[in-house]
Amino acid sequence: MISLAQLCGQLGSDLVPEGGGAVPRRQISGVHISELEDPTPYLEGGELLLTTGIPVSAGAEKTGAYVRRLVQRNVAALGLGLGAGVDEVPEPLAETCAEAGLALLLVPDGTPFMNVSRAYWDLVGKGGQADLAASLGTQTALARAATRPDALASVVKALAQALGGWVVYLPADGGAETLWPDTVSGVVPQLREETARFNMAGTQSAATFQLYGTDVVEYPVLVGRRTAGYLAIGAGRKLGKTDRQIILTVCVLLSLKAQQDQEASGASAMMGAAVAKLVLKGYVDAARALAADLELDGMPGQVRLLVLRRSQPESGGPGDAAAAVTTLHEEEAWPGLAAAVRNCRLRYTADGLTYFLLDAGAGSEARAGSEAGQEGRAGSQTGPGTSPGSQEAPPEGMSAAISLPLPLEQASTAVAEVVAAARRADDGVLAQVKGGLDARAEAWVAALAGYSRADLVETVRSYLRNRGQWEITARELNLHRNSLRHRISIAAKLIDADLDDPDVAANLWLALRRTG
Repeated sequence: MISLAQLCGQLGSDLVPEGGGAVPRRQISGVHISELEDPTPYLEGGELLLTTGIPVSAGAEKTGAYVRRLVQRNVAALGLGLGAGVDEVPEPLAETCAEAGLALLLVPDGTPFMNVSRAYWDLVGKGGQADLAASLGTQTALARAATRPDALASVVKALAQALGGWVVYLPADGGAETLWPDTVSGVVPQLREETARFNMAGTQSAATFQLYGTDVVEYPVLVGRRTAGYLAIGAGRKLGKTDRQIILTVCVLLSLKAQQDQEASGASAMMGAAVAKLVLKGYVDAARALAADLELDGMPGQVRLLVLRRSQPESGGPGDAAAAVTTLHEEEAWPGLAAAVRNCRLRYTADGLTYFLLDAGAGSEARAGSEAGQEGRAGSQTGPGTSPGSQEAPPEGMSAAISLPLPLEQASTAVAEVVAAARRADDGVLAQVKGGLDARAEAWVAALAGYSRADLVETVRSYLRNRGQWEITARELNLHRNSLRHRISIAAKLIDADLDDPDVAANLWLALRRTG
């Protein structure tokens, strides 16, 4: 095994002890680079950990916690690269490392971390540890695979080939698994069950179990403290230290990929939310123009409006919502619902409700139905299953309602009715909205239109559009608030109903929309 002293001697001024002291006489098992706040799930102990300082730039308290985690993981030394993240050693870091007994080394500005890693592997090769040196080529191949457009499938395939076994990546949100080779697809259902049985959600260490007589090791892939997915490996043999180092490298690559996807998904969600809000406010032409400017995919011609009520905020993205929807009892089943929710980009959350404009055009259900089995190729993604560790019972305080297919231009007319149905539905139920109005609604509109002393139709329309807010409605109609109150009082008497009743408001609003 290589010592810190050997490595520092090999690198000279490119790796020096902080403060100019003597190099600790410690053995190191490898060189690892990470900017994670907690890299310990990807460390085995004995490593020289290199960082540009991002995890230790948030103050003394977080720096202390970071160092203590490294010490508990038996990290041999911490190498701080100057210039990219920090220009000098943060005082809390130097003090905490000294107190904890963690060796702190410095990599000067301008020295690439690759020089340190290369020097380590040069020493390994000279020491006759050819098997370890060979893993450098494997790790380089994995890093290259991670840069490809199909990064996830490429990394999974490269890892499986390096270990001579099979590999499956399970997204934590229940999304499509990625595997290699395709012949292993038969173990996926059992693999999901084992993952759930071990209750791995939130776990930050590996689990080992057997599938069909083969030992399987499963690692969580973390983004911060959130579990993004699970990496399962069936090598068909005992894994050595070099194998585990390669696996941990893959976990880091997948973590970075998940973080990039999360950031990209967040930006995409903001754009999709803006377009969805315009559609549901009735500004479809503006929504189409914005979607074109943002280079979003083509807008659907036919949609189904889904409104999801949750007492607890969403913990994830479309995958989380799709998994939640599948737990609801559907009054009339739509086989492609979960896939449509998962693929939905036109969605936003407001006032405890999440609105989805689901593609209901020709071919959309066929596409959703085929999603489960369309890609069984090497390194490909197969259909989604239940989320690892997910529960079959719907979360408490959740219900939803969904409209029948309707043109995108008419989606705004269905909002009030679908929202009312979602709020009325019992917990655990997905209600089907048929689109029928209260039989009295047309008569209400006629009564308002027949009043000749004031324009009650436009008054009530504005009042409902502004959700009963007197000040905004009065300003919009250029009326005094007292005059507005008088008109609304007359309208309520004419239709013999309370305009602030949600059901009355929803049905009257839809009837008014249909009359233009």
